[in-house]
Amino acid sequence: MPRFAANLSMMFNEVPFLDRFDAAARAGFKGVEFLFPYDHPAVEIRRRLDANGLTLALFNMPPGDWAKGERGLASLPGRQSEFRDGVARALDYAAALGGRLVHCMAGIPPAGTAPVTAAACYAANLAWAAEQAAAAGVKLAIEPINHRDMPGYFLNTQAQGAAVVEAIGRDRIGLQFDLYHVQVTEGDITKRMELHLPLIVHTQIADVPARNEPGTGEIAWDYVFARMDALGYAGWVGCEYRPAGDTVAGLSWIKRFAA
Repeated sequence: MPRFAANLSMMFNEVPFLDRFDAAARAGFKGVEFLFPYDHPAVEIRRRLDANGLTLALFNMPPGDWAKGERGLASLPGRQSEFRDGVARALDYAAALGGRLVHCMAGIPPAGTAPVTAAACYAANLAWAAEQAAAAGVKLAIEPINHRDMPGYFLNTQAQGAAVVEAIGRDRIGLQFDLYHVQVTEGDITKRMELHLPLIVHTQIADVPARNEPGTGEIAWDYVFARMDALGYAGWVGCEYRPAGDTVAGLSWIKRFAA
């Protein structure tokens, strides 16, 4: 059975963020992930993790100005200094929280940016960030994201992500394999999982098309989870979905598909 981590940015929204750690533990989760911790002191988040015996599976680097539509800075020319400040901030939080895996979002290059320019910026920024992270005992993850949810995002397919991992070095970065994005962009989920398994450091799930919990859409989750086990995937599976209703009531999918 996969090891599920609750995504506290999307689940348990019935209570404030810091109270979601307690809620996740009560619901039986042993691990958690979230998008951005930076609105809260690291010491307080660490206290909530420790009090509930929770492992931090993953969080994201600062994304730039989220409210204005920015979704990462790594591929944005002219933003290198801000990107490096974000790397330092993320690594400070990782050290305080005991985090060992941090997602570096590629970003949406501004209109008119030549693809070769964005690619060069992305490669240089990611290589630098991976070096800083490795020195801090942290590994970076990169995640291809579909263009329906995030138009213009720089990294879209698993093949693109895998090529980046191999170029930088799989000892320093890995692939964040989000089944929701894979299904929307490419399909053929389990074959792509099998193909890229040596590079996958984290997995995330949500059903398609509405990004709700498993069992609300088109994916055959009983087969997917069985295949995940058969392939020997031992990492965390982040539940990065929007509950269709009450979070706890919706968790019946775990017994239905994954027990």
